[in-house]
Amino acid sequence: MTDTKPAERRPTIRDVAARAQVSTASASLVLRKAPGISDETRQRVEAAMKELGYRPMASARGMRGKTFTLGVLVSDIQNPFFGMLLDGVAAAVAGSGYEPLVGPAGPTRATQSRMLEAMRDRQMDGLVLIAPHLREDDLEDVARHIPTVVIGRHGPADSFDTVAGDDALGSRLIVDHLVAQGHQRITYVTHSGPDPDDHRRPELVRERGYLDAMRAHGLDEFIDVVPAEWSLEGGRRAGELLRGRDRQPTAIHAGADIAAFGLMAELWTDAGDRRPALVGYDNTPTAALPPVGLSSVDQSGFEMGRRAAALLLERLDGRTEARHVVTTPRLVVRASSQGDAR
Repeated sequence: MTDTKPAERRPTIRDVAARAQVSTASASLVLRKAPGISDETRQRVEAAMKELGYRPMASARGMRGKTFTLGVLVSDIQNPFFGMLLDGVAAAVAGSGYEPLVGPAGPTRATQSRMLEAMRDRQMDGLVLIAPHLREDDLEDVARHIPTVVIGRHGPADSFDTVAGDDALGSRLIVDHLVAQGHQRITYVTHSGPDPDDHRRPELVRERGYLDAMRAHGLDEFIDVVPAEWSLEGGRRAGELLRGRDRQPTAIHAGADIAAFGLMAELWTDAGDRRPALVGYDNTPTAALPPVGLSSVDQSGFEMGRRAAALLLERLDGRTEARHVVTTPRLVVRASSQGDAR
């Protein structure tokens, strides 16, 4: 006859209380991070949880009002810059007691709204929304019910915090650099999103920075904005459009690295010395690889994600006033944009 080892019993909050020599009520208060508990009691309970390997059931946490989960909505999981943001979020919440759960929401307002509803239904304690395509009133409605931080949205809001790079400055850095290389016909490849008139979106702020810089250099007649999806395929399609012109740009300011890679594949292949100078945005790891050597604006993706999660933790601790954080970009020059204009 084969002996069957009984399943190991999962420790309960009563086991934790017994190990810490406190009441079950006190152990529960520590679990909920409630005020009024002494540091000594809190430390004993937390030590007991660690020793026993105690993990509260999500359903029980939800009934008490906390699930210790943070929803992170991502509009495009193929964009490597969003991975940099996620790394920053994860680093900031490590050790906080909260676990980030990522929701790939897709590029449309409808799919993102469904993901938000799913996160609300699962009683997540807070939300980090990465480049959402949602209306301002939709964001305000969500934030009135759940602490929320939005990455990639400019300007202050009433109910939620925002984190963004100084995108207008980033575009000016690119144009100034390309003009210094002798370029005049500089094209900006923007993102053709669902909200072409939403002035708070990064692509439009970068476009304004491009327009201002071109005009400041007296290059009004050379202003050229090409809409495309910020994706590999979107960059390729923009490259096909530009390649079909009689008069092509000598330099391109791509609004995102991932679009720049598509442009590079389309315009640099077999182009020889006639390939246009190219600058991306986000300074993703691929841009730094020697075979690629893409000049790019670094807007500190990891730091943006870290700051966003830190703001959310502050919200969860009771802060109510809205905050807006802007990071300062820097241009990293590589082979793709060096050399005199041809």
